[in-house]
Amino acid sequence: MCKSKNRMIKQVIQPTPKSPSSSSTKSKKSLSFSAASDNFTLPSTASTSSFYKDSRRSSAASLSSLRDTLLSDQTHVYDFQEIRAATHNFLLKPHSSSSSSTAWLCGVRDQQSLIVQRRFRRQLDTAQLVDRLSVICKSHHSSLIKLKGASISGSYTYLVYDYVAGASLSDCLRNAINPNFTVLSNWASRIRIASDIAHGLDYVHNSTGLGFEFVHNHIKSSSIIVIEPDLNAKICHFGTSELCGEIMNVGSSEMKGSRNKIDKFEGTRGYMAPEFQRSGIATQKCDVYAFGVVILELISGMEALTYRVDEESGGYVRISVVDAAREAVEGGLRQWVDKRLKDSYPVEVVEKLTRLALDCVADDPDSRPDMGKVVVRVSQMFLESQKWAEKVGVITDFSVSFAPR
Repeated sequence: MCKSKNRMIKQVIQPTPKSPSSSSTKSKKSLSFSAASDNFTLPSTASTSSFYKDSRRSSAASLSSLRDTLLSDQTHVYDFQEIRAATHNFLLKPHSSSSSSTAWLCGVRDQQSLIVQRRFRRQLDTAQLVDRLSVICKSHHSSLIKLKGASISGSYTYLVYDYVAGASLSDCLRNAINPNFTVLSNWASRIRIASDIAHGLDYVHNSTGLGFEFVHNHIKSSSIIVIEPDLNAKICHFGTSELCGEIMNVGSSEMKGSRNKIDKFEGTRGYMAPEFQRSGIATQKCDVYAFGVVILELISGMEALTYRVDEESGGYVRISVVDAAREAVEGGLRQWVDKRLKDSYPVEVVEKLTRLALDCVADDPDSRPDMGKVVVRVSQMFLESQKWAEKVGVITDFSVSFAPR
């Protein structure tokens, strides 16, 4: 196998981005805020038009106050004019786009950065938001893409992240041009990625220093970037949910008496824990569930959730990687593990990692392990995989390419 370290690396072809969302989009009916109770409730359908006018004025005033307060910490705050200039007044071709966000790859303060535009889901306490932004921006971990700062304009927040060249884990596992090719063709690369994700998420949950249960809420294979040359993994969107008002912190005054009144926040099918689908409230155990799904994808190469047409009934059949893994553990794991690994992997480690992932996707959130325990077990499996590779003489040090062959 070629060991050339100077070989040009081609990046996985990214999907064609959609048109950028307009920065002048009319805002939806805003949430009303009770300063006395810290509760957010949707306006009643019987409210008069004057109520909505007052609500919009209050929302604008709150955002104006938020911008003024954020500007007190210039280290992590970008003036909105910087964002407009960097994106060429938002006419720059998006790096990526979805129904909930748009991202532009551009230069900000002489550094290549990724600007992500997301809508505020609900108003936040200004002092809390400033504290969280400062701590998040000062946080460092090798498995997290760093948040450099943010800007507020209207009902949108613009998050400025370090740009990291690479390909998403989803694209690395499922190449649209050549399904038989994957850059993750050996077990060493996959257990390394599993370890990176586990350590990164453990840091998010237990070491951010924010003083409450920090939730990521965007764990999925498309939000994990695989980078060269060692195929390490980095988690995207660190801090997005907290700064965009997508999270209700468990035990805080935000949640008391509000469970039936808060917005149902968005999620990605296949990664949403059962309790999140019911309540719309994201917790750390929801992150653990999504982590388990990603690990099952990593082992099998399958998508989290797909549908195929049943030839007999003509209807659609739901195919879940979680259901497939549960059947494989009972019936035969080798038939389920990604064939592109060519049966070259430590069987005992793969079985243990699969069972750990299934523990993470348990229907009862109280039955799922916390990431502190998960990272210890994954680290042990990483060491066992290294010993297995040394024993069988598996070659793992060679150059790789993200491009299909």
